[in-house]
Amino acid sequence: MPDADIVFAGGPVFTADTVRSRATAVAVTGNRITAVGHDEVREMVGPNTEVVDLAGRMLVPGFQDAHVHTVWGGLDLIRCDLASESTQAGYLDRIAGYASANPDAEWILGGGWSMAAFEGGNPRADDLDRVARDRPVFLPNADGHGAWVNNRALQMAGIDAATPDPVDGRLERDADGTPTGSLHEGAMTLVSRLLPETSAADYRRALLLGQEYLHSLGVTAWQDAILGSASDAGDVTPAYMAAASSGELTARVVGALWWDRARGAEQIPELVARRDACRVGRFAATSVKIMQDGVAENFTASMLAPYLDACGHRGDNSGISFVDPNELRENVTALDALGFQVHFHAIGDRAVRECLDAVEQAQATNGRNDNRHHLAHLQVVHPDDVHRFRDLGVAANMQTLWAALEPQMVDLTLPFLGAERSSWQYPFGDLLRSGAILAAGSDWSVSTPDPLAAIHVAVNRLAAPSEAEGDYDVFLPEQRIDLASSLTAYTAGSAYVNHLDETGTIEVGKLADFALLDRDPFAHPESEIGHTRVLQTFVDGERVYAAPDA
Repeated sequence: MPDADIVFAGGPVFTADTVRSRATAVAVTGNRITAVGHDEVREMVGPNTEVVDLAGRMLVPGFQDAHVHTVWGGLDLIRCDLASESTQAGYLDRIAGYASANPDAEWILGGGWSMAAFEGGNPRADDLDRVARDRPVFLPNADGHGAWVNNRALQMAGIDAATPDPVDGRLERDADGTPTGSLHEGAMTLVSRLLPETSAADYRRALLLGQEYLHSLGVTAWQDAILGSASDAGDVTPAYMAAASSGELTARVVGALWWDRARGAEQIPELVARRDACRVGRFAATSVKIMQDGVAENFTASMLAPYLDACGHRGDNSGISFVDPNELRENVTALDALGFQVHFHAIGDRAVRECLDAVEQAQATNGRNDNRHHLAHLQVVHPDDVHRFRDLGVAANMQTLWAALEPQMVDLTLPFLGAERSSWQYPFGDLLRSGAILAAGSDWSVSTPDPLAAIHVAVNRLAAPSEAEGDYDVFLPEQRIDLASSLTAYTAGSAYVNHLDETGTIEVGKLADFALLDRDPFAHPESEIGHTRVLQTFVDGERVYAAPDA
């Protein structure tokens, strides 16, 4: 038996294989796993073999984030990052400090604020003016579906009481129609079109900073959920292509090309050309992202029935389907025939149904194939549609961190959905029991990219220790999923979605992508999963992260 380059031994190994077998030792030769087992693997230790003593700690396949915005997250880290604050006062202090430290910045950019910090979820331009009046400010919120701007930005964009709402968005207004500084969905573009172009150097820096952060959390691969379009100044594809060509991209990345909802089928040849051109090293742009609706908190998630008003009465707004359902079915059928994977954003129950209907028509027209379409977010799923994920082979791309009670859910969501629809939220347990394929992701920079925090919520339906804001009850406990299923979703499930079939499990012949945890989470109470940390991360058998105490 030839000597291995690395042997991991002395602790539990979660393989994530079909039977979820356990091992206590793994050997790596080159970039491949060459043995998985127990004491016999130690026979592959030679004079030049690196031996990693697991010391009772668990080795798992590298985590894969099936829905993340790595470059955007990196940009937030180098701009006015509000993610670490949670109150209006904290945000304003952070903005004031950033403005003072960056006097030459033409715009104050960044983001990451939570709607729950503001009355009705809507911050005001007047408050921004108190800390940054001299320059325009544009700060998207954490979920990216709204932005907070100051009056200088509104004036530069020519936005006033006479400005109509765009068809795919809304300006928050006072009673007299005056815009207040909160822009929802497509209304953000009224200001964002004026933003200075981000330099190629900043995109590269953001990508590498984001990659470093994800590696520190055990993430070895991901799907970037919005690359942008070639005509868009915000297209991050060149950053990925450059990093992949130079070898700086150490993760494995699938890019989702953006479906421009203002256009139709005429953009498909452009997507084909971009897919063909954008494949180098560890990067490939083989997916197409279709955002079918918005979010529930600003009433743009697409619902089968209208939202309730503040008094609990049914109103006349049921959200927005960004792509006409008939056009969606036709375009998804065309994309499917061309071998594209379609990555849907679907929050509301109507959006979920429209996306499933589109896949169903594609299959009826083209037959079944291996494109591995998936629906992300899945906040509200009508019970009649749960089984359709299994029937159609559509993967449920879960952002499990959100499936917990917290201020935004309690104050801005539950009252406007009503009791019945609220009980349909994030039905991960039902999807698991139905036999659906489960994958997992974070949507960072919307929320933390820490897989173990998300897994904590999936198992407990309570906020992870690092994310908890208040003392809340378990949220829909019947929708909890077990630890093994959650770990498998974040490894093998996401690898399936990413078409990275040589990764995602720890099996002989697979690529050597691992995360070494600081404990065996199965040996501790489920309430402590969120305290688990990543000590080391490996891609292709190469260490890409080591914690200071590793």
